[in-house]
Parts: sequence; C-alpha cells; structure tokens
Amino acid sequence: MNVFLSVLTVQALIGALDNLLHHELTEKLPAHVSARRELALHSARELIYALLFLVVAWIAPLGLWAWALVGLLVIEVIITLADFLEEDRTRILPAFERVLHTILAVNFGFVLALAHPLWMQWAQQPTALAFESRGLFSWFFTLCALGVGAWGVRNLFASAALYKRAREAQSLLPIDNGRTVLITGATGFLGDSLVRARLAAGDHVIVLTRDPRRARAQFGARPLIVDTLTALPASLAIDAIINLAGAGVANALWTQARKQKLRQSRMSVTQDVVALVARLAKKPDVLVSASAVGFYGDRGEDVLTEASAPGQGFTADLCKAWEMAAAGARAHGLRVVCLRFGLVLGKDGGAFPQLALPLAARVAIQFGGGGQFMAWIHKKDAVRLIEKAMLDPRMSGGLNAVAPTPTRHGDVIAALAAARGGAVQFAAPVWALKLLLGEMSALFLDSQRLAPDGANAAGFVFEFPDIKTAAADLLGPPHAATMPQIALSPDRT
Repeated sequence: MNVFLSVLTVQALIGALDNLLHHELTEKLPAHVSARRELALHSARELIYALLFLVVAWIAPLGLWAWALVGLLVIEVIITLADFLEEDRTRILPAFERVLHTILAVNFGFVLALAHPLWMQWAQQPTALAFESRGLFSWFFTLCALGVGAWGVRNLFASAALYKRAREAQSLLPIDNGRTVLITGATGFLGDSLVRARLAAGDHVIVLTRDPRRARAQFGARPLIVDTLTALPASLAIDAIINLAGAGVANALWTQARKQKLRQSRMSVTQDVVALVARLAKKPDVLVSASAVGFYGDRGEDVLTEASAPGQGFTADLCKAWEMAAAGARAHGLRVVCLRFGLVLGKDGGAFPQLALPLAARVAIQFGGGGQFMAWIHKKDAVRLIEKAMLDPRMSGGLNAVAPTPTRHGDVIAALAAARGGAVQFAAPVWALKLLLGEMSALFLDSQRLAPDGANAAGFVFEFPDIKTAAADLLGPPHAATMPQIALSPDRT
C-alpha cells in the first residue's frame, strides 16, 4: 500500500506543477476564450481527482464501491484523452509541458498497476465503505483533495465565463464597413479585446499570431489568420495596422537571455510590419504601435508629457528602439502613433489578477514605500484609445496611454483594497524586491508621473479617469469597511 501511495503522491505533485507552471503562469488559460473547452475538461478531471484523493485518504471502497472507483478512473482516462485532443486543436504546447504530460501518463500506468491488487482485494468483499487511516498519507491526500477541488471549481467558473464571452462575440452581426485592419499580438491580453471590438465594428481583421490553432479557437472563422506577414500578397489593401506583439516584460526575471527575447519579440515583428508596408502596392493610412511608460525611466516627482525626454535604463532603451523601428513606416507615408502604455488593468489578464489575488484573503501588498507614481490605464480605455489613435488623424508620434489622474502606487493598492471591502496593507521592502527580482524590480519601483496630453488634446474622454472608478469596476462597489495599513518597510521610492 505504501508503494502505491508514494507513486500516487508523485502523480499529485507533478500534476500540481503542470497546472501551476503551464496552465496558470505560462499559458494563462483562464484569460483565453480559446481555452474554454480545455478548462471545462480540466475542471471535470480535477473534481474527479478530488473525490479519488479523499477515497485514498480515508476510505476502503468494498464490493460494488470498488467497481464505482473503476468507473471514475475510466471517466478520467476518457477526459484526459479528450483533453489531449483539445490541446492539440487549440494551442501549441511548450516542450516542457509535453514532457510533463508524458511523465504523468507513464506514472499513471504505474498507479493503475499498483492499484490492481488492492482493487481485487476490495472488490471481493461485501459492499461497504470502510474507514481506514493511512497515517500522514491521509492528511497529505486530504490537502490534495481540497486543493484540486478548489482548482476544479475555479476552472468551472472560468470556463463558464469564457463560454459566455464566446457566445456574446458570436451574437454580434456587424455591418461591413469595408475597412481592413491588421493586428499583431492579437491573441494577447489587449489584442483579444481589440480584435473583438474591430470585428463588432465591421472591420475585416487580419490576425498575425505564432499559434494559428489558438487564434482559430479564440476568434472562429471571421478573421484571416496568418503566422507570417510574408503570406500576405503585395496587392492586399490594408487600411490600418495595429502592432501589439511582444513578450511580457513581467513574465520572467531579466536575465541576459530574457532581455534579448524581450528585444527580439518587439523588434522583429515591428521590422516585419515595416517591411510589409514597403512592399504593399497600396499603403495603409496608419500604424499604431505599442510602447510603454518605461520610455521615461525613473523620474521621481517630475510631470512627464509627450514632450519629455526619454529616460535611462533597460526599459527606456527598449522602448526607444521599439518606437524607432515603428517610425520607419513614416518613410512610406504612414501616420505613426506609438502608445506608451502604463500598467493595463483588466479582470481577464495582465498584472491585475496577481495584484488582486491577495485581496481575497483581505491582504493588500504594495511595493516599497508606495510613494512612487504608478502610471496605469483601465483595459477598456486602453482598447478605446487604440481605436481612437487608429481613426483620428490628429494623433501622431508618441502618446501617453495612461489615466489622466496621476496616482501613487500605495494609493492604487489602497483603492483596490477599499473596493474589495478593506484589507490589511503590507509594504514589501525595497531591498527584498531588488534581491528577489533584480533589475526587473524597476517595473514596480520606478516613479513615472505621466500626463496624457496627447489624448486630451484629441478629445479622448476616459471612462475610468481615476483609480477609484477603475477599482469599483474591477472589484465591485466600494465598501465602508477599512483595515489599517501595516508598513513592513519604512523606505519610500
């Protein structure tokens, strides 16, 4: 029995690693409409495992109950096979995820082989559910049951929400406006919403993606999906290009290899876009290309407008190079807009879910002393501003894509906590952040007090102009309850 329980422990730990590393951190499945069926399958399998872990922890299923256990295992195998097919249909799996799946499949075979004599023993006895304690294994598998059960319920709700989004998108019957828009980075956090908004507006949308399977599962048949811009003929008439491609700056520590990937993911796609513009017979009217507030570096209390000089550091150099690459389209007569995005806050992706996660336990964590200005924008305003930049000829050059009310980081966290109903607010020490994150800590500690002068001059009206209105939308109406702030670090940045 102990050998069986040990092998099952390995299965549980590897499965948890696969879920956390790939489904949550790398692939972020709950944020992708294309993952709605996969999440439903994961939920069903996880709820089965929760039941199986409880049985293994405390119960000997005898007689017909042993056959019921076999039935659950058969259902689990069928769900797993369906999950393999769904994954292959909707996304390209990372190499390590395929390795883990192979290990899980082999280890599951060992689990079944070791379980067979136990099952034979149970099946031959009168039907009953007999209580059996298995020492520390009982408590370990009880924890596994609670964890995987909670994960299964979360995935069930996430899948239902994604199915709702898919139905809402399919119900749209826009009038064809004759405009064709090419969008890079279309399956990402901002790109997904932008594609749906432009389809709803009646645009013909071309999606550039590294993963056509995910894009087809995410958007259906309406957009034209390509994995290389060289697939587009020179005779194609494109009215506007929106370039959002680029690896996430906060997804991994800034090693030299990671920095190179961040540069390459932005520069290569932007250069490919300009090369496409050069060979198109009819040139687009506009290129809207993403940039970031990192362009300005760490500037303390200075008020930064579009006329402010660029800053110093890795993010400043990255953004300057990115904008210079996009500016190459001006030589072909295009109006070029580089939107310098602050932290984009949205329920379904980006950094907000991680910021909000501790609030479920009534804990709010700020970075450093909280005095640094944090440039942010609500996702809905970010999408609307992209569309405004595409359509409004008054908008050109670098534009600050941030909310119009400058906000200190500590006040952002406090507003989120208040919107959740109050939380104890902890301050993570600056030294600890720099030790853990290295150079990447600049993302959370640099101070950038930006003003969106370009958007204001073009008449753009923010739906969420301050953090309180944004927090209320993201987390619900504010409550009167508050809890004290406990500062664990006296330093302010």
